[in-house]
Amino acid sequence: MQLNWILKKFDELTPVELYSIMQLRNEVFVVEQNCVYQDADDKDQPSLHFCGWYNEKLVAYTRIIPPGISYSEASIGRVVTSPAYRKTGAGRQLMQESISRTFSRFNCTAIKIGAQVYLTKFYQSLGFIQSSEEYLEDGIPHIEMILDK
Repeated sequence: MQLNWILKKFDELTPVELYSIMQLRNEVFVVEQNCVYQDADDKDQPSLHFCGWYNEKLVAYTRIIPPGISYSEASIGRVVTSPAYRKTGAGRQLMQESISRTFSRFNCTAIKIGAQVYLTKFYQSLGFIQSSEEYLEDGIPHIEMILDK
């Protein structure tokens, strides 16, 4: 499956693109994970939005956050793949591309993430190392992880 990858600043997103992003984030983080939380957290505006499109459907997405907003390091968050496109390699490709773009765009030496604990092995396979104890975020177990360049 060949995805069309697009990286945009918040103010470059079209209304249709923004709607698709919010729809996918809600589908997975609110409905599938049964987690009521404030998704609109004022981090979208300074962030980059990395989208994987298949035809006209958004199937993979990350929010790439500049250093100094979530952590002193750059960060990748709101990592999501459409349930219909899981087990296709889209999630791995999404993260590999997001990592590459984060390092090049911010000329940084490390990326820090807040990862759901059940995805620890996935992120370790991409080179991330656990850097915190487990904590609850919106009722879901998380850990911080870091990737050095």
